[in-house]
Amino acid sequence: MIKRKNQQEMEVRKNMRGGPGEVTLRHYFKPEEITARTRLCAELRLPPGAGIGIHDHTGEDEIYIIQRGQGKVTDGGKEVEVEAGDAILTGKGASHSIQNSGHEDLIVTAVIMKY
Repeated sequence: MIKRKNQQEMEVRKNMRGGPGEVTLRHYFKPEEITARTRLCAELRLPPGAGIGIHDHTGEDEIYIIQRGQGKVTDGGKEVEVEAGDAILTGKGASHSIQNSGHEDLIVTAVIMKY
């Protein structure tokens, strides 16, 4: 299946998981379009200062791939700076958060897979 950019659903979430500002999601595919047990497959766009609050992933794994910009990720209780090309895996009940710490939009590919 090929899904053109103009066919992908857009969504804006304010204070996502208790984080500051707004996050824009561009859903590459919705869960019902994917055979594998997937909860999210999307691009996340976080403007400067915006973030996703701390949350856990019990019964699922989430992968973040930083496409553009820079940010701060809290993963396993440690805060780490991330930039384009970095990849983060959170699962097995662990928690994480992410915030744009740069001056341009932080663009992240996010995939959540259930087990």
